[in-house]
This record gives sequence, C-alpha cells and structure tokens, in this order.
Amino acid sequence: MAIWTSEIKELERLYESLKGQLPDLEKELERLIKADDENMILLYSRRCLEVIITDLCECELKRPRKTEPLKGIIDKLHKEEKVPSHIITSMHGLNELSTYGAHPKDFDPEQIKPVLNNLSTIIKWYLKYKEPRIDVKTKPAEETRQEIKSTGDVKKDILIPKKKLTGVVSGIILLSVIVVAVLFFTNIIGSGKQTKELDKSIAVLPFFNDSPSDSNQYFINGIMEEVLNDLQKIKDFRVLSRTSTDQYKSKDRPTIPEIAKKLGISYIVEGSGQKYGNSYRLRVQLIVGNNERHLWAESYEKEIKGTKDIYGTQSEIAQSIASALKATITPEEKQLINKIPTKNLTAYSFYQQGREEYIKGSLQKAENLYKKSLKYDSTFAQAYSGLARVYWDKYFSKEYFSENFMDSVLILINTALSFDNQLSEPYTLRGRYYSQIGKLEQANEEFDKAIKFNPNDWRAYNEKGNFYYTNNDCINIINYKQKAASINHGPEYAGLLIAVGWAYLTTGFFDKAKQYFQDGLKLDGDSLSYYHSLAQDEFWHENLNKSIEYGEKGYAIDSTNMNLLSFLGMAYEWIGQYKESLKYYKKYLKKLKAQGGLDISGMQRIGYAYWQNGYKEEAEYYFSEQINYCNKSIKLKRLYGQNLSAYYDLAGVYAFRGERDKAYKNLKIFNQVQRPRSWFIMSNNTDPLFNSIRNEPEFQQIVRDVEAKYLAEHERVRKWLEETGQL
Repeated sequence: MAIWTSEIKELERLYESLKGQLPDLEKELERLIKADDENMILLYSRRCLEVIITDLCECELKRPRKTEPLKGIIDKLHKEEKVPSHIITSMHGLNELSTYGAHPKDFDPEQIKPVLNNLSTIIKWYLKYKEPRIDVKTKPAEETRQEIKSTGDVKKDILIPKKKLTGVVSGIILLSVIVVAVLFFTNIIGSGKQTKELDKSIAVLPFFNDSPSDSNQYFINGIMEEVLNDLQKIKDFRVLSRTSTDQYKSKDRPTIPEIAKKLGISYIVEGSGQKYGNSYRLRVQLIVGNNERHLWAESYEKEIKGTKDIYGTQSEIAQSIASALKATITPEEKQLINKIPTKNLTAYSFYQQGREEYIKGSLQKAENLYKKSLKYDSTFAQAYSGLARVYWDKYFSKEYFSENFMDSVLILINTALSFDNQLSEPYTLRGRYYSQIGKLEQANEEFDKAIKFNPNDWRAYNEKGNFYYTNNDCINIINYKQKAASINHGPEYAGLLIAVGWAYLTTGFFDKAKQYFQDGLKLDGDSLSYYHSLAQDEFWHENLNKSIEYGEKGYAIDSTNMNLLSFLGMAYEWIGQYKESLKYYKKYLKKLKAQGGLDISGMQRIGYAYWQNGYKEEAEYYFSEQINYCNKSIKLKRLYGQNLSAYYDLAGVYAFRGERDKAYKNLKIFNQVQRPRSWFIMSNNTDPLFNSIRNEPEFQQIVRDVEAKYLAEHERVRKWLEETGQL
C-alpha cells in the first residue's frame, strides 16, 4: 500500500464534488488519481496547480497566463492580495516540491504526501472561490430550493404601476432599436476593419525552459527550432528567422503587441516546456499580435521512446497552426513536415547541441558535436549539412586559391543530399560553392531548389541576391535582398537593408542608397557602419574631402575596423596625402595578418602608397601580390575573375608600371562587362594608377563604351523603380 493512500482518497472525494463543474481541473485530477507512478503523481499535481493558477491569472490579474512561470504569477497574486496567505504558501510548496519528480536521483517518495496535502488545501479553497460562478444547475436540490422565493414574494417584487410599466416597456424597446442600429452600422460601415484579413506572417519566440536544469535548454530550443522549420516549409506563410526572435529569450521580454509591431508580423507563437527523465511536456499557443487574442493553444506530454515522439509533436503543432490560420498546405509541404530526419535519439541530441553551439559562434564545439551525431547515425543528412557549414566558415579564406577549394564542403553537401534531397540548407551551400568557382548557371539552380524546399529560407534569398552581383543585375539584387530582409529581422536585418543601399549606389541612385543606409542606422544604431556607407557614397560622387570626413568620424568610433582602415588609406591616396594613406594602410595590414585574412583586390593600392612614400621594394611586393591574386582568380574561375573586376585591377598595375600593351589588353576584357558599376565612372577620372594613359584616345574610347552601358543600366533600373512605385 502506498504511503499516500489517504491523501489520494481525499482528492477522490474532491474530484466527485467538482464533477461537471470545472472540466479542466477535473481532467487533470482524474489523471492524478489513476496514476500509479510517483513521478506522474507529482506531474499531475503540478498540472492541477497550473489549471488553477491560469484561471486566477485571467480572473484576478486580468491577463492571460501565456508561458509565464507559475512562481511569478503566485508572487503577483500574493503581492496584490488576491489569494489568502496560507493558500499562497501551499501553492509555493506544491510548485517547488513537484519539480523534483523529473530528477530520480533527488526524488524521495515521502515528498508526495506534502504535495498532495497542499493540493487538497488549494482545491478546497478554490472550490469556495469558484462557487458563485458555478452554474446553479450543479448545486444540490435542497440548496437550490432555499434560494427560490415564494410566489407571493415574486409577485410583490414585480408589481409596478401600469403607467410606469408602459414607460419601462417603451424604454426597453427604444434601447433595443438603438442596439440593433449600432450593430447594423458597425457591421456595414466598419466592416472593412472587422473583416480585413491579417497577412499570414508569424514569429516563433524562443520557448521557455521550465525544467529545473538549464542543461535541458538545448532540447527545448531544438523543439522550438523544428516547429519553426516546419512552419517555414509552408509557402502560404511568411515566417521570420530564428535570429529575428533570439533577442526575446528573456522572461521579461516586451509585450506581445510590442514584439509584433517591432517585427512587423501578425501572429506570435510562444511556448514553454520541460524535460524530465525520458519524458517531456510542452505548452504552445498561437496569439494575434496586435491584441493578444489567443487563437489556439495545446499542451503535449510524451514519453520519448524514439525521435518520432519529438518530430511528430513538432509536425502536429505546425499543422494545427496552419489550420487555425486557414493556411493552404500542399501535399508536398505536408510530406516535408511529416518527415523524420533521424530515428536515433542520441544522434538527434548531439545534433541539437551542435546547432546551438554554431549559433553561438563556437565552430569547433559545433564540429565535434556534429561528428558525434554522425557516429550514432551515419545517414543523418542534417548533421552532414551542419558540418558542411562549419567547414565553410572555418576554411573559406585558407582555401580560396587552392585547386581543391572547398572540396570537403562539397563532399559533405553531396552526402547530405544523398540521404535527403529535400533539405534547403545544403542546396544553399552548394549554390555558394558553384558561385565561387564560376559555375553560375548551376549556382542559380541550387538557390532555386533551396527556396523550393523552404520558401522562408532567408539565407537562400540573400545568397541569390549576392549571386546577381556577378553581373551587377541591380533589379534582382534588390528583389532578393528585400525578400531576405522581409523574413529576417534579426542582427542581419540592418546589413540586408544596407546591401540594398549598395545595390542602388553601384547603379547611380545615390539618394535611394542613402535612404537605405539611414534605415540600417535606425535599426541597429551602428553609427560606424553608417559613416562608412556615407563615406563610400561621397567617394563615388567624387566628393573626396567629404568622404574622408565621414570616414574619420567612423574611425573615431572604432580605430580597429578593417573596412574603415582600408577605405581611409585609399581615400587619402586619391587626394595625394600619401603619408596619411600609408599610416592607415599599415594599421590595416597588421589587422589583416593577425586575422589570417585575404585582400584579393586591394594590394595594388597599398603598393602605390608605399611607392609614393619612397619604399620601392615594398611597393613592388604588393604590386606583384595583386597580379598573382588576379591571375589565380581568373585561372580558377573565382567570383573576382568572373565579374571581370580582376581585369580592371590588372590593368591598373600595368598602367602604373608603364606596360601599356598589357594594360589595354586587360581593359578591353573588362570592357565586356554588361552592367558597369558607378565606381568605374568615377575611377576613370581620378584613379591615380591610370594617370599615365588617362588622356590617350584608346583609354577614352573604353571609358565612353563603359559609360554608355552604365547609363543604359541606370535607365533600366529607373523604369523598373517607377513601375513598382519605388521611385
């Protein structure tokens, strides 16, 4: 016989007394009474408390509970004196003791008795608290009879003079007419507002970990991310990236309407969960962003026997949300949502931990965890894809000029797709790979496949935007960068808008560029990035002194920023202040070396600064380095060679050295560019490397050819902007 038998019997009596009155509490209490496992008894005791606390939160604190921890609400009820102190004590006792059931090592069966005693005390009080609200039909017959007045009393109460009665009736009729009229005109005149359908845009907030141990956070995060991934596969939705909502991890995050307004979305998904032993419990809800109206909510409780018990829940949640929002799910999308990526729980666990480490920027830890995952499931496609992304980040610069550039990444990508050819991430990575090695048609196909399997993959849209820089197709750059920005309002959001600004800058729409630079500043407050962008804008306007002024403002904020150091070196060089130029270039080179980086298109500028300061040997070294980088990029078909920029830089070095034939040979190849950027129009007038040939007819003819193509592209973009209402 269990040592808490008498406590269970007491709860059985309470259960019988509330039958048919409080269905939510009745359901959890019935489960508790029937439970034959200590952990389950503690769990359902806590569930009973949750039902009561959730109701008190709505009735007394006048707000929905959402995912707020129980302790916080109990403290609030106590502070506002909504619940007697002795009941608050019982609530805290039950809440604290019931969590130990999730940790067998700390668990003592003796603690069940005080939990059950506290629950009995709370329920008895709660029944009295709810008594005035309980339907009279559920009361005992004797009690009901005592409340009914005698016929005489009733007649006495309703006796009203005839004239007065006529007035009352007339008033009621008039009031009814007014109410009907108000409702009619509200429905007719205000129907636009009432029936306007919100766009199906969703943000999934980080789920709260209710487990006593923080070590289970990765598990809760993993469930949240898989729910997010499943929703992203539905084309009918616009689903923000995880990086958009990571800023709302804290429990003291802003209100739902504030978050929805900042992110520019209509609906919020939030949840909380806890893992205890081999089981987990999850509570998820869908909320209208502007008014916090709850559209859907569900609790899930499962024993983890296999990954199906995890992936199945995530799939169910996504489809329930789609149903609540009346979204269309195609058979193909449903098949993707229902897919189980791995059947091995250990592999799943290591993968989730690896993904968390990657998000934190811990590449080595992520790599180790992905490899551990693959030891337990050598067919786990997502783990191969995660490992490929780590390798790309780690080895890109080191392997840029290697004959075997990113071969290991390509092998991992192909392996991932051999096990699952419907994953978005590996297609995006393979598209990046093909772009870098000059296989542009294949790259474009890969990005389209990524978008097909995840219509909300911001990285795929961003990379496709980058892809169009190969031929400076401003229209497509803007299209895809804006699409990426529409589903990523995280740390990358400002950068995406600034990238759109750069697209406008390269096509000569300087005011539009400034607008996007300012939008980026408003979002992230990054004055450094803003001043750098303005400096570039003024530079290509040939306002060199103004450009340097902005550059120096950025340098005052951060004197170690490599982009600004390189830019200031070039800007001072352009106006003939060579000592200042070399000062910044030296600082830049020191940072570049420390980071093991690679500057494939700026060595000739540094060489020129050294030359003008009398350091001929150092100058020749950097000129030779630039020629080497250009030739390798062309030979290996790297992006720098494919977009013909390498030929322009080669021409500059040869022109400075007096090797006219080589200079013109490379300029003629550069002249094949279809959509020249604005920087060339400015460079042909001021680039000091071309001083020796600038006034020659052959050079001037190339300049006229490039300018004509630039103006044609500018006009094409202008017409598109007008047609789309952006100008």
